[in-house]
Amino acid sequence: MAIADAPNPLSFPPLTYAKLSSGPYLQAHLTSDPPLRPNTRTPSIFRPLTAHTGSLTHTHGSAVVRTGDTAVVCGVRAEVLRVDDIADYRPTARQRDEPAGEATGSQNGKEDPATIKQDAHTIATLNLLVPNLELQTGCSPAHLPGAPPSALAQSLSHRVLTLLRIAALVPLPQLQIWHRPDHIPSKTPANTSADTMVVREEEEEDDDEGSSAPRATVKAFWVLYIDVLFLSLDGGAFAGAWAAVLAALRDTALPRAWWDAERGAVVASAVGAEARKLVLRGWPVVGTFGVFEGGGQDGGGNGSGGGGEGGEGKSKGPWILADPDDFEEGLCAETVTVVVDGEGRGVLRVEKGGGGAVGVQEMRACVEMVRGRVGEWREVLGKGA
Repeated sequence: MAIADAPNPLSFPPLTYAKLSSGPYLQAHLTSDPPLRPNTRTPSIFRPLTAHTGSLTHTHGSAVVRTGDTAVVCGVRAEVLRVDDIADYRPTARQRDEPAGEATGSQNGKEDPATIKQDAHTIATLNLLVPNLELQTGCSPAHLPGAPPSALAQSLSHRVLTLLRIAALVPLPQLQIWHRPDHIPSKTPANTSADTMVVREEEEEDDDEGSSAPRATVKAFWVLYIDVLFLSLDGGAFAGAWAAVLAALRDTALPRAWWDAERGAVVASAVGAEARKLVLRGWPVVGTFGVFEGGGQDGGGNGSGGGGEGGEGKSKGPWILADPDDFEEGLCAETVTVVVDGEGRGVLRVEKGGGGAVGVQEMRACVEMVRGRVGEWREVLGKGA
C-alpha cells in the first residue's frame, strides 16, 4: 500500500504576513538577534537623506528632498508687501534706524536675544512667512487627488509655521526693503526698463514732511510663500516637510530691491547676479520616533523596557523606533518629535503624544540620536547654499 506524501505546509510571502498580522510580524523582527525592523534597519537607525536644490526655475528657491520612500518638493516665492498696505502699521526702532551693515543675524552669534525675539514677533504679526502644505497628490492611498485638504495637511502646515517662528530661522533685516534718500539718484537710471521691474506703483507721498534731514526708512517687506508638495509619503511627514523647507530657504535668493521715490513704488532688479542669498539663523534638525509596545507588554510603565538606545537587544517591548515608516507608524501608539539646533542653541522643541512609555532617560536618548544627525543634515541640505 502506497503511503501518500505529507502535504507541504502553507507558505506566504512576508508582505502577506505583514497585512494579516501586523503587530506580531513587527514584534518577531524586533525580538530577533540582532533586532531588525522589516525594513532592515535597527531601531535607532534613521533613513538616509538626499536633497537636490534649484529644481524649480520659476521660484526664488526650491528643493526636492527624499528620505526613504518619502519624497517632498518645496518652492519659495517672494512677494512685496508695502508698509502703506499694512493696517495700523507702527514701525519699531528696527524699521526706523537702518543697521550699520547688512545684517544677517546668524553667523556671528552676537545677536541680542531681545532683538531676535522682537524680530520674530514682527515676522509673526505681519505674516511674512506663509507655509502651505499639500498632501492630496496621490502620494499615498490615504491621500487621493481632488480630495479636500486633510486634517493632517493642516496640522503639518501649522507645525511648520510654529517651528519657523520658534527657531526664528529667517532674520527680519533680510526681509526689509529700505528707502535710502542719500544713496538713491534723483532720476531713475536709463536702463531701468531693461534691468528692473516695477512691483507696484502709486502716487508718491511726502513721508519726510517737516523733517530737517531725510533718513533711511523701511518702505516694504518681502513675504515668503513656502509651498510644500508631497510626491510620495511613507511615514516621517513632518521631518520630510521640514527638511524640504530648510533646504529651499537656504537655496532662496531675493532680488535687490529699493524704493523709487519718483515712481512711488518698490523696484526690484531683474539681474540674477544681484540677488542675495538668505542667510538663516541656525540649523534646526528634526527627528521623529514611534513607540511600539508589542504584545508582551502591558502598555504602561515608565518606559524602562525601551532602554536608552531605542530598545535594541530587548526581547520585550516597548521599542523606540527612529524615523518610523508608514507601516510602523500605524502600529505605534506613542510618538515623539525632537528639534535640535545644530549651531549650539540646544533643544528648540519637543512634541510627545499618546502613551507613557518614554521617560526622561528615553527622551535624552532621542535627543542624542537627533544631535547625531546634525552633520548629515548640514552636509546634505547645505550643498549649494
